[in-house]
Amino acid sequence: MSRFPSAKRQRGFTLIELLIALGIFLVITGAAFTLLSTSQQRYQTESQVLTSFQEARLGLDQMVRDINDAGYPPPTFFSSFSPQMSASSPFGWSQSAGYPNAPCQIGTAGGGTCTTSTAGDSAPGDFDILIETNPNPNAQDPSNVGVQWIRYQLQGTILMRGMAPKASGTDPDAAFVGQYAVAPFVQNVINNSPNLQAGIDAGGNPIPLSTQYPAVFPGGGPVPIFSYLCDNPPVPQSPPPPTTPCRTGGTSNSPANIRDVMITLIVMAPLPDATTGRPRLVQLEGRGRRVNPNQ
Repeated sequence: MSRFPSAKRQRGFTLIELLIALGIFLVITGAAFTLLSTSQQRYQTESQVLTSFQEARLGLDQMVRDINDAGYPPPTFFSSFSPQMSASSPFGWSQSAGYPNAPCQIGTAGGGTCTTSTAGDSAPGDFDILIETNPNPNAQDPSNVGVQWIRYQLQGTILMRGMAPKASGTDPDAAFVGQYAVAPFVQNVINNSPNLQAGIDAGGNPIPLSTQYPAVFPGGGPVPIFSYLCDNPPVPQSPPPPTTPCRTGGTSNSPANIRDVMITLIVMAPLPDATTGRPRLVQLEGRGRRVNPNQ
């Protein structure tokens, strides 16, 4: 066996080969990071949609519970009438419109005579409702303070909620001030925002939501959160008669005659879709059915 090292030359990678390998590695790494970034954006978007859905669902469930209890307990529940302990009407409105002795008329698209102090608003209305009930009728509970007014009111894109104790001679519409002022309840509610910008077209013009989602905003107009069905005829019956949309006039169109309240919540997720860039919307519908008889 030869003790001398072999004179055969050992080959390695050339500089060109190293550069090619490095380039391929960078391309694969860049693609992987791009895919990871897209996945993270999509996860954030879906997470925001799920959060918005859960928040809207909880809000809808609470509204249904409050409406189901509207008008409880009626004055006939007590041997002696107590305005603080009984509901004068299932739904409230302002004293300037005749609360509680002169029932107002429910309107649509912000109309009617059930006015509030907010210009152009009404309660019961499309985006503002005042519920009169005792949400905690357990007499053994020290927190039971009698009948309360519960208000849901859309301000901008925030659905507000507040509770105020009913007091004799107090205007329900004016009761939600100070410690009883309404507070944010559901965020990003866009029922009244069909013209909210949803993108930019090829000409640089803003695209409204109603154009991107024509099925959500039929006719391009606002979608009422609250719409009402009334008893027909407007007299107590057992079992209750079929309900019909509250008519535009007459005694059957008063808040005392409301039986069902149809609720529609359109909520927009804070982040747009990661792929299309379009806003993500969640639309929920529910029904509150007042279980107490007409008063």
